[in-house]
Amino acid sequence: MRVLTWNINGVRTLPQYHPWTTLKTFDDILNHLDADIVCFQEMKSSRQILPKQVALPPSFNSFFSFPLRKTGYSGAAVYTRKSAVVPLKAEEGLSGLLQPRPPFSHSECIGIYPSQKHDIEMDYKDLDSEGRALVIDFGLFVLINVYCPNDGTGSEEREIFKVEYHQLLETRVRALITAGREVVVVGDLNACAAIEDHCEGRIMVEQGLAAGLEGEDGFWGRDSRRWLRDWLCKDDGTGTLVDIVRRFWPDRQGMYTCWNTKISARDTNYGTRIDFVLITPGLVPWVKAADILPSLKGSDHCPVYIDLHDEITGADGTITRLSDVLGARSVAGEPAEPPRLAAKYWDEFKQKLLSTFFGKKSEDRKSGSPLSVSRSPALGTAENPESLENSEQSTISPVPDDLLIQSPSASGLAPVDQPPATAKRRLVPNDTKSSTKKARVTEPRKAPMKQNGKLKAGGQATLAGFFAQPKATGSKASSSKAHAKSASSPPAQEPSETDEGADYQFALQLSQAEDNVLPLSSQGSSGGESKQKWTSLLAPTKAPNCTAHNEPAREFTVGKPGPNKGKRFFVCARPVGPGYDKGRAERLRQHVDPQYKCNFFMWASDARREMAKEKEPA
Repeated sequence: MRVLTWNINGVRTLPQYHPWTTLKTFDDILNHLDADIVCFQEMKSSRQILPKQVALPPSFNSFFSFPLRKTGYSGAAVYTRKSAVVPLKAEEGLSGLLQPRPPFSHSECIGIYPSQKHDIEMDYKDLDSEGRALVIDFGLFVLINVYCPNDGTGSEEREIFKVEYHQLLETRVRALITAGREVVVVGDLNACAAIEDHCEGRIMVEQGLAAGLEGEDGFWGRDSRRWLRDWLCKDDGTGTLVDIVRRFWPDRQGMYTCWNTKISARDTNYGTRIDFVLITPGLVPWVKAADILPSLKGSDHCPVYIDLHDEITGADGTITRLSDVLGARSVAGEPAEPPRLAAKYWDEFKQKLLSTFFGKKSEDRKSGSPLSVSRSPALGTAENPESLENSEQSTISPVPDDLLIQSPSASGLAPVDQPPATAKRRLVPNDTKSSTKKARVTEPRKAPMKQNGKLKAGGQATLAGFFAQPKATGSKASSSKAHAKSASSPPAQEPSETDEGADYQFALQLSQAEDNVLPLSSQGSSGGESKQKWTSLLAPTKAPNCTAHNEPAREFTVGKPGPNKGKRFFVCARPVGPGYDKGRAERLRQHVDPQYKCNFFMWASDARREMAKEKEPA
């Protein structure tokens, strides 16, 4: 039997990777993982939007925990193969305070719940409000699937939350062990347990020594790392849980489970090991294999698994079969049912009676009358009238008389200019109380007319109008100015200090040039110069070379909210790796490995100016 844990970083993004793109259903994805107990973290979904095929895969029973307030944040899930094991009990959260309706009875509770401690500032229910844990009882052991808070957010409030969540997790495990239970903790703990679990662990130690710290304090400066280190069993017999994957691979280097995909860190295995399977010492004889699956894509993490023996032989020679001590037993030949927390019991997935589909219509449907559209042969046919007639939410207000056009034959008025019969028209249905057949017509905007290759005064005279207010000269200019106001021409604006400032100024300069008034074909020699300017303006920004490797840099766009969001910049195109140059403020020169990314950085606007200078005549 295999128990697998994986931070999938969003259940909706997982099917976008290979090999999951080749599979048709979510049940196929779970079966492809070839595990009997599958634990996911960071589902990034909610009960309301969770697809049915994800909630109820045919081959698995499923259990979920979602945030109480933040939709699409965090989230944990456990899938158990129906043919392999059925859990005895299941709970959401670590504190026992997240109860279904009706609440769990005493027989449905798992072990002993931790009591609120006075040294923890936050309430236990608040710590459990982010959908970070599921507790599942399999008889042989209690499984805790957990997603610990991020290690390194920088916020003081989140630092407190993280520390106290660790204490809650440790307290719950201790309570289960006190009750005589074996425990398996799986998931993303967001902390490293050893120096070898971080790609820059040794560099951190050397930086600490250079800063005056002692021993390995340069690495163990974070509380979460010290907490996890002290929680694990050591050779001297101290500690609570066994890091079973490291037990199988004690000397393995680069055994990482998480990489920063935004900087292509997975290509050079520049990562950390923060996903674990931790077990109580009594379960060690049951584990026959444990490893990571770094080649399996689909997230910025990779899966971690353990395989259990089908049977073990005790010290007294007795044989214990896994099937006899794991999961619920069938009763009277009937298969065992999962505990009440399973998604199969959700109201939205229960079988509905056929009579519910033939209930009485709502009162608003009875009282409301179908919308109708008056059609006049002179006005043509309304565009898509069915969308108006079938809409129950549409409300139609009376149309003012000054916005109505009457048929000339009906009103005796002179005919009005109407658009061609082929133009699309939108009719507003009449007020049902009105006896006059009227409809509002939305006419298409008329294109500016040309005379002798030039635009009339009603159109845009020059491209400069897009960047600055046209200058007024004489009486013609005054009339043109009045016309421009009626046409709501954009006023002149000062260029903002953004990444495109240089492009804006160049475009403004070109648009105000006199030779842009006429088409290029009639400009003679000046047309070629203008065309060359526009070609230079619209040309893509040439990537500058980085300083360390003299290789073309790579372009990125700022996505973080703030004044620089949307601005483009260039950095070294080489991948990151242990000892890549972060800059003198963060990296000692003797620790820099030149084969990886250097600290080159340039805004795209600066690169644009450099490109323009190169094209200027000497």
